[in-house]
Amino acid sequence: MILLDTHIWFWWVRADPNLTASQLQHIQGSQAAIGVSVYSVWELAMLEQSGRVNVFRPIEDWVRDALAYPGVRLLDLTPEIAIASTRLPTPFHKDPADRILVATARALAIPILTADAKILAYPHVQTLT
Repeated sequence: MILLDTHIWFWWVRADPNLTASQLQHIQGSQAAIGVSVYSVWELAMLEQSGRVNVFRPIEDWVRDALAYPGVRLLDLTPEIAIASTRLPTPFHKDPADRILVATARALAIPILTADAKILAYPHVQTLT
């Protein structure tokens, strides 16, 4: 399984040109499942509500359809992941969404597919680009 960072999930579903060939290959080549954190659903809904992204239809419909993609598995935010996000090895920045996603990847021992330079530079999580 791989965990998709929120922007990668959004780009993939929209067939956005920001998604690189390498990133698409990781998604298509995933042997088990493609993990999407429930926190990514929250983050995307917040971005849509604030006008920073446009899904061009009700967010509820977009999320339902995006989570129904073959191989996609919604990953819960457990108490353990929530606590682990506050105790990541330093240095790591304060962005709560990034902290939750990195803690999720670490807890499940899976790589996170991201284009986020801060996550890519963090040595305590396995990343894919």
